[in-house]
Amino acid sequence: MMKFPLLYCTLFVSGLLYSNASEAQIFKKISETLTKANQGQTDSTKTTTASNTKATASKSNTLTSLSNKDASLGIKQALSNGLNMSIESLAKKDGFLGDAAVKILMPAEAQKVEKTLRAVGMGKLCDQFIQSMNRAAEGAVKEAAPVFVNALSKMTITDATNILLGSKEDAATTFFKTNTSTELTNKFSPVIKSAMGTNNVDQYWTQLTSAYNNLPLGNKVETNLTAYVTQKAIDGLFIKVADQESKIRQNIGGSRNTNILQKVFGYADEKK
Repeated sequence: MMKFPLLYCTLFVSGLLYSNASEAQIFKKISETLTKANQGQTDSTKTTTASNTKATASKSNTLTSLSNKDASLGIKQALSNGLNMSIESLAKKDGFLGDAAVKILMPAEAQKVEKTLRAVGMGKLCDQFIQSMNRAAEGAVKEAAPVFVNALSKMTITDATNILLGSKEDAATTFFKTNTSTELTNKFSPVIKSAMGTNNVDQYWTQLTSAYNNLPLGNKVETNLTAYVTQKAIDGLFIKVADQESKIRQNIGGSRNTNILQKVFGYADEKK
């Protein structure tokens, strides 16, 4: 019985990964499914309690088990909400470029290039390059949706309980970093490489480095742009995920907007 929500979620997500639904629809559907699963478990619990004649100790164990299930459902619902909002905020135009917390700047080894070129009146070219990198990231971040949904479906009750009641305030974000970073890199990299071609990133980079390397400064500049922008896009995504996790834990802006979220995180507040 304890494995039912996880199995239900896994089967549901498997179908979603091959659908043409948008990322927002994916998270909406998984949230609805988790809610339905929770309601089904509640009804089943009421029926069992009505006819239950077992000893008090057995009843106590049952309540503990149900609490674990509630914790799992609450964490998954919170994460599906937070992940959805993070992806939507970054995938729109200026999602990266217009947000100082995640904006992708020149690679560290190229910041000297930027400073030098701006000093000789080539600031516009630098701005075009920075804009193009951020546009590539905005186009790639939507690829995170199926990766996160897959990770969410594999989360165990133990994982969820540890995330809820553990001492780390970013436990959920850490869980996703550990379980999705490699797959996110594989998903983002080809999209960013293609987007950089569409947004003329390579062209601007060639112009920038050529202009700089032709100056009598000695050092030449090279960098793997695809790897750089991919990692920065992933870093930016997790900054947003951590922000959403913090809002739910602290109940900022009414983020605990369902009964299960209020119940589960209210319980966590009492345990602190």
